[in-house]
Amino acid sequence: MHGQVTVIGAGLAGSECALQLAARGVNVNLYEMRPYHTSPAHHTSLCAELVCSNSLKSMREDSASGLLKHELAQLGSYVLQCAYDNRVSAGSALAVDREAFSAAVTALIEKNPYIHVHRQCVTRIPEGRVVICAGPLCADELFDDIGARIGMQSRSFYDAAAPIVDALSINRDVAFEQSRYQDEHDSADYLNCPFEKDSYIHFYNELIAAERTITKDFEQSDLFCACQPIEEVAKTGIDALRYGALKPVGIRYPQGRSTYARPYANVQLRAENANKTAYNLVGFQTNLTWPEQKRVFRLIPGLEHAEFFRYGVMHRNSFIDSPHVLNATFALPDSTLRFAGQITGTEGYVEAIASGLYAALNCYAELIDKPCALLPATSAFGSLVQYATSADTVNFQPMHVNFGLMPPLPAPIRNKKERYAAYAKRACADMSSWIVNHSYLDIPTM
Repeated sequence: MHGQVTVIGAGLAGSECALQLAARGVNVNLYEMRPYHTSPAHHTSLCAELVCSNSLKSMREDSASGLLKHELAQLGSYVLQCAYDNRVSAGSALAVDREAFSAAVTALIEKNPYIHVHRQCVTRIPEGRVVICAGPLCADELFDDIGARIGMQSRSFYDAAAPIVDALSINRDVAFEQSRYQDEHDSADYLNCPFEKDSYIHFYNELIAAERTITKDFEQSDLFCACQPIEEVAKTGIDALRYGALKPVGIRYPQGRSTYARPYANVQLRAENANKTAYNLVGFQTNLTWPEQKRVFRLIPGLEHAEFFRYGVMHRNSFIDSPHVLNATFALPDSTLRFAGQITGTEGYVEAIASGLYAALNCYAELIDKPCALLPATSAFGSLVQYATSADTVNFQPMHVNFGLMPPLPAPIRNKKERYAAYAKRACADMSSWIVNHSYLDIPTM
């Protein structure tokens, strides 16, 4: 038995943190405010609920997101394994059956004898060793107490989620199954709703004129770039969507469907669950009112009679100025208080899982009086931690893992694909060596 830790928040970071600590014999008091207190983005009381997309992004190891998944597998992530166990088809991306995934994580937590779940809202930082994984939707009272503790002004950005439609309401005479650049060996993991030029222009004009829930005109700094509402992207130019979420490249009309080889623009729908009874509108994060979503999104070919299981929502996400208040283990210096997840500004589902695991390793190291566990800066998550905790980082904004954060290679490689592959090879080797050199952390061998 190695002491006790309080974990606040049972999202992706908190769930991973609690499971990692419990696996090492640490007693965990896990606090989750749902279902008694909820947020604008949550819909269930399950642990590790995915509030936006059901996609955890690419699995390719020569992508930053795929490399991060490989690192988490090396480190024995429980939440990532639940994601793999509840996959739905999404090409080279890891997408999950949203409820089955969260239910699997919840089951792991509830049956673990070392984890004691408390369903209540925490409004003040508790005494003792604490990891705050309250997420970007942290309760206002707790976020105020955090601000008082670390001596900072709260900061925020706006985030958005895409709508989900009933599969039975999709017009299959129009929508067709196909993955981008699909050949005869690939599975058709997406539904495609193709626009021709006139229908796209009509849709575009209605979209940019539609009524919004939050009526302010957003500044670019207000919006997290990876989750910008589709109507905000559209306002930058009539072709912006055709080169972004609605790009038609790699999509071809089925034989006999059209005189054109490919659509003028194309909306992709991704299955939300294994039974494909619900589909997510890929890239359609939105701030439109619900009646306007129904009206405007039914202008998409194939969705003329779409029934919405969930409309898109927009909400304020809060984060702390990590580079100027936290150390390299996401701890408040000279304290037993640590943070993990999106509240630190490490943005993204898989990044949240990684930060929960990272917090658990460092809590455990402290409990057994061993050196802190600083990940190699050449690893995907190690490079993100360095960005998020370096005092040299100015104008701090939430960030996903990306190869731009990694230290340069000894010899420059001009070809992007080869360069990314070299980053991944170096990261995997360095992480393997790091695990061997930190055997005291009891990381399971693969």
